[in-house]
Amino acid sequence: MSRRLLRNLLFSSLIALSGTGLASSQEAPLLRHGLAMHGEPELVPGFEHLPYANPQAPKGGRITLALHGTFDSLNPLIVLGVAPDVVPRYVLQSLMMRSTDEPFTIYGLVARSVEMPDDRSFVTFDLDPRARFSDGHPLTAEDVRFSFEMLKKYGKPFHRTSFGRVKTVEILNPHRIRFDLSGSNDRELPLLIGMSMPIFPAHATDPDRFDKTSLTPPIGSGPYALTEVKPGERVVLTRRKDYWGEDLPVTRGLYNFEEIRYDFYRDANSLFEAFKAGLYDFRIESDPGQWATGYDIPAVRSGRIVRETLTTRLPKGMNGFVFNTRRPLFSDARVREALGYLFDFEWVNRNLFFGQLTRSDSYFSGSDLASAGKPADARERALLAASPGVVRDDILEGRWQPPSGDGSGRDREMARRALALLAEAGWTLGNDGLRRKDTGERFAFEMLVNSSSQERLALNFSQSLSRVGIQARVRLVDDVQYWRRLSRFDFDMVQWLWPGSLSPGNEQRNRWGSEAAQRSASQNHAGVSSPAIDRLMDALLEARSREDFVSAVRALDRALLSGFYVIPLFYVKDQWIAHSSDLRRPEKVPLMGTNIDTWWREPPGVR
Repeated sequence: MSRRLLRNLLFSSLIALSGTGLASSQEAPLLRHGLAMHGEPELVPGFEHLPYANPQAPKGGRITLALHGTFDSLNPLIVLGVAPDVVPRYVLQSLMMRSTDEPFTIYGLVARSVEMPDDRSFVTFDLDPRARFSDGHPLTAEDVRFSFEMLKKYGKPFHRTSFGRVKTVEILNPHRIRFDLSGSNDRELPLLIGMSMPIFPAHATDPDRFDKTSLTPPIGSGPYALTEVKPGERVVLTRRKDYWGEDLPVTRGLYNFEEIRYDFYRDANSLFEAFKAGLYDFRIESDPGQWATGYDIPAVRSGRIVRETLTTRLPKGMNGFVFNTRRPLFSDARVREALGYLFDFEWVNRNLFFGQLTRSDSYFSGSDLASAGKPADARERALLAASPGVVRDDILEGRWQPPSGDGSGRDREMARRALALLAEAGWTLGNDGLRRKDTGERFAFEMLVNSSSQERLALNFSQSLSRVGIQARVRLVDDVQYWRRLSRFDFDMVQWLWPGSLSPGNEQRNRWGSEAAQRSASQNHAGVSSPAIDRLMDALLEARSREDFVSAVRALDRALLSGFYVIPLFYVKDQWIAHSSDLRRPEKVPLMGTNIDTWWREPPGVR
């Protein structure tokens, strides 16, 4: 009997037994190997490996990666400190793992199966009894509850908000735990609990110190352990010989390197120079100018470095100049819209980015979730009917586009439109600049940046603003100061990218929710506070069908566009990567793009 068939039969037997305990067999929720936000998981019970992983990939070797910035903590899950994401990615594990080849589906990891009724009023996880922490202690339901409570109390705003909707947590036995979600009206919550809750060992974690920064390597159940930490300079992870999940379907073909080293560089230029010199092995390029001209180097010509352009099917998110609407200067939507007329994308794309960028016109650009160019359907209009006036008519009908100049960098028509809107909002242009008609206050603000590429773009925009009498000062600060000011909303304008997702959910509340607008370290940098937008996010999370979900996302997109909270900038359509020539990847590129965790290093002598 094949191993796949045996697993299918075993899982069928478990399903047959799932009616015992909390409910009768006729009322029992389905025992599942995975959860999908909408519909059913694509992979059937007993699947051998993820479709974008190579189960035959050789293990061994070292990969060196690099990050821009520094760090003073190893815990990125709390508000304090600056921490890389290596601990929840490699050292700790969650109950389930997300597939990067489906919009939003998770499969069993620490939890070998999960039970959930159709109304998603609760979710029960059955833990794999083989799961062990690196110190040999078994991972139990008590560790899961402990981790939940720590993140609910001390975690970043996303965890506090999401986990705060859980009614109760009940340990049913050492390997079975139930979360009561009744009353949450949040169909995404079971998946968030499954995939976004790294599990800490209760026996080795001090709850009184959890919310404090620490450089002590934590104990985890994941495939790697931290073996070297040099604050602000380097972290090294070594693959565990005793990793309990070596042969799980979701891990087979992943985590192939014996050692993963991350080096940290304080500025983008030194980061790129280090790559050209061969000091690290893999780079995702985001600078179009660099991609167009920066790789004309001996290492590429000789074949030591390989460049690839990979297609991804993710929404491109929103990259924009973000207004802090908490500031009185930017509290008027007419002012915010006016400044958008003064950004000449055509000139910027041609002169700074070699024509390789596409203009952002949606918070979900490049996907069917975007509202741009599409009139609102009946479902959208029904959702928006409760909030008349929240969406402008041209945006409702799909006719709006970001202002498009003539590419000269000095488009007079765009300037006239901007000044007309500013005049409506109470500003007038005189010989000494733009001032408020009633108080004489000068229109001046600061643009906060933390990289040379952001600085270059901000200086260009500042020059455009000066043509209508606006004084925009560009301030370049280091990483630590930048993140501290950002978390406190201590800025006038920043450039920010909110990444896209094929299944936007609770993270939208952290970006646009009224509560998040007042909560430090949230991603609601713009200070969006709108009951109508809050209701649209509720509708998004309550949607049961894909059709209702898409309409709710598009309605949210239209409301955000109508608020002019950002000046939309641009995005790169493809994924640009450069890497050492002896690195290999699976042929299949998943929906969300390639991930270094599926790669491996070609053994010496193999061609």
